[in-house]
Amino acid sequence: MKKLMLIINPAAGRGAYKTNFGDAMQALARGGFAVTLYYTGQRGDARRFAAEYAKDSDTVACVGGDGTLSEVLAGLMELDNPPPVGYIPMGTANDVATSLGLPKNDTVAAARRIVTGTPHPFDVGQFGEREYFSYIAAFGAFTEVSYATPQDQKKVLGHLAYVLQGMQQLPKIEPIQTRVEYDGGVFEGKVLYGGISNSTSVAGVVRLPEAMVSLGDGVSELVLVRDPGSVAAFAEVVSSVLSERFDSENLLILHTKQARFRFEKPVAWTRDGEAGGEYDDIEIRNIHCPVKLIF
Repeated sequence: MKKLMLIINPAAGRGAYKTNFGDAMQALARGGFAVTLYYTGQRGDARRFAAEYAKDSDTVACVGGDGTLSEVLAGLMELDNPPPVGYIPMGTANDVATSLGLPKNDTVAAARRIVTGTPHPFDVGQFGEREYFSYIAAFGAFTEVSYATPQDQKKVLGHLAYVLQGMQQLPKIEPIQTRVEYDGGVFEGKVLYGGISNSTSVAGVVRLPEAMVSLGDGVSELVLVRDPGSVAAFAEVVSSVLSERFDSENLLILHTKQARFRFEKPVAWTRDGEAGGEYDDIEIRNIHCPVKLIF
């Protein structure tokens, strides 16, 4: 039988992975996998487990949200020949699962996809020297919402918790003087939001056109929202994005393999929905297909 390492974040999805978990394990066993379970207890465990033990497995998979998958991929970046990655998404936003078309919050269906799916090359973002992300690194408006939302609220309210937290962030939105050097150009000006992504879904709300995004082309999407000068104008930009209209003059969507961001003072970042530290100078690049995701 093939060896499958399954890393489980018991806090993700309000512990809903326990529902039909036995059936999910049976589906993996019938698919020819001998499964070894690893339970995380704190942030960083999934990365450490993947880095230390995945080399002895034919496949590594995780049960959790985007943050759990991000940690697993970061751990696999320490290996020369990482095994393919399966994903049983049990988070709140599940952006990567949306991009991949995976069943969400359904352990049995996702387990079956690991058995029947195909490994596809997948780009990974490098943030600075030693940090990584699976689908987004961002700063500015609303990016604090994911990691600022208390865990107990996430468990009780789910996606509504993010919405409520986002409303609390509105008074704090301030323009950030930003210089971005990217492939073929330079942007300099005040922005309300900036990010590098490799996903058609952001925060479970914003959808980029599939024709705009390729998950394994070695290129990321650079998204910048200029400061339009008023709350009403910013609301118009937000409304157009939520309506999947991307023609606002204050919205820039570019494609690049790398980008260097410089600020007048340290700016807080988020990576895959988790706190990413504060930087006044940070370089981000796309690492072309170092791993394969099963979907």
